[in-house]
Amino acid sequence: MNDRIEKRIELKAPVARVWHALTDHEAFGTWFQVKLAGPFEPGREAIGRITHPGFEHVTWRAVVKEMVPERLFSLTWHPFAVDPEVDYASEPQTLIEFRLEPHGDGTLLTLTESGFERIPAHRRDEAFRMNDGGWTQQMENIRRYVEQAPPGRTA
Repeated sequence: MNDRIEKRIELKAPVARVWHALTDHEAFGTWFQVKLAGPFEPGREAIGRITHPGFEHVTWRAVVKEMVPERLFSLTWHPFAVDPEVDYASEPQTLIEFRLEPHGDGTLLTLTESGFERIPAHRRDEAFRMNDGGWTQQMENIRRYVEQAPPGRTA
């Protein structure tokens, strides 16, 4: 079993725009499909409600770890914590890192989620599989979000 998910995507958008999409809670919520209660702050828990169809019952929770401007945004969470009958609070969390690098006229975004080996065995494989597929979709979501023409401009 692999312990980490890694996705890379070349975005036709400047680093500053990708950074904003990742770290502004409203922008993040738009492409990630979550309504967050407030801004991201290192050391604080971000809480919101999933808006993705079929998962509206899920409360989204993540603890912001690092925000190194235009380079690294990281947080921890309980992967695939979607069953409202389960209290995931005692489980270890995985670490999510978004790394940004200038790439030509755009940005290379690398997403890594690690720590699956610490997730309880009875749900580890499903959490890994669901998050692997989920991150594939989320990378396309952020691509669409950052590559669209800014308001007031044409493509």
